[in-house]
Amino acid sequence: MQTQPASPRHALARRIIIDLAVMTVIGVFLAIIGPFGSIAAPLPERLITWIGFGWLGYACYRPMQTVASWGERTLALPRWGMLAAAVLVGTVPMTVAVLAINSTPLGSLRWPGLDTAMATYFSVLVIGGAVTVLFNLVQSGPRPAMPVAAAAPVPPAPVAEAAPAAPPPSNPLFDQLPAELGSAIIALEMEDHYVRVHTVLGSALVLMRLRDAVALVGDLEGMQVHRSWWVARGAVEDVAREGRNIRLKLPRGLEAPVARANVATLRDARWI
Repeated sequence: MQTQPASPRHALARRIIIDLAVMTVIGVFLAIIGPFGSIAAPLPERLITWIGFGWLGYACYRPMQTVASWGERTLALPRWGMLAAAVLVGTVPMTVAVLAINSTPLGSLRWPGLDTAMATYFSVLVIGGAVTVLFNLVQSGPRPAMPVAAAAPVPPAPVAEAAPAAPPPSNPLFDQLPAELGSAIIALEMEDHYVRVHTVLGSALVLMRLRDAVALVGDLEGMQVHRSWWVARGAVEDVAREGRNIRLKLPRGLEAPVARANVATLRDARWI
């Protein structure tokens, strides 16, 4: 029996569970090494503290990473620049939480001096930044080469007798698309851990990495014009320029940003 593709809601729940499990492992590691003077506390206390900080940090930093992905995708800003800004902002609520938890006695929170607040901020920033970099390095695989062109299908070897036609192979990309969207793909857009597949009739999210989705579009000619966008060449209707920013206009009012590093490649390929 064929397994049904996971819904976006179930996939998100699975991702959160996996991320929290990873944060738990990181919390255990930090409890063992005892950074920032915490080694003086008993191990059980360090385990509770660091695992709790790990989960709390996930709640502070994870939404900011989604904002960074949106900024990269919509505003065509550098991904690592957006992540750096997200970490700097996400460290603020995390620092407040750490100061509140470490205040003694509990319930008598008093805002510390500027020196203490800044020292705590930079300590939190070091750990939060390191964990954010680790997550992104693990989750982002190598980019596909540009331009992306599917290899020509190899014709089948001639046979002496006609054989019964085999059923077409399953395609994980098209299998997850609603039937009403058809199969005329015009663009693929990365959204966090998903790919939004745009067709001439609409769009839908599929749980897949962008590079894997690009490999499954078949012989459709296209190119990855941005870290978050792959565009079919035949879908480009016009080119919009705003200073040094270039966007490809697609059907249904879509616009795909072009990374500045890819402008020369697109120009050589006569896309723009």
